[in-house]
Amino acid sequence: QLQAYGGGSVQAGGSLRLSCAASGRTFSTYTMGWFRQAPGKERDFVAGITWSGDSQSYANSVKGRFTISRDNAKNTVYLRTNGLKSDDTAVYYCAADRREMIFITAWQWDHWGQGTQVTVSS
Repeated sequence: QLQAYGGGSVQAGGSLRLSCAASGRTFSTYTMGWFRQAPGKERDFVAGITWSGDSQSYANSVKGRFTISRDNAKNTVYLRTNGLKSDDTAVYYCAADRREMIFITAWQWDHWGQGTQVTVSS
């Protein structure tokens, strides 16, 4: 089970740190990722990280502003979001997959947590 939290309402230019805690099984050997979904839109890839942390991938829209990281000892993955824009407003979901690849399409991921809302006001 994956539990995402840390969302909230911020002004443009602000920052948030999202967390995704895993329970029930260890996800330390899983690739982890973050997706987001705005109202009326598809669920889009934001960032992903392999189990070792050696490989990371980001959507072009967040490169240089967002940073994904993980703490396998705590079974937790983080998404640091800086320089938030109104376009970043969405529900953010964490995902996990057993394969050592970072997929950018949502349907390829095995496990999903519930989302956490991020609202950015300009």
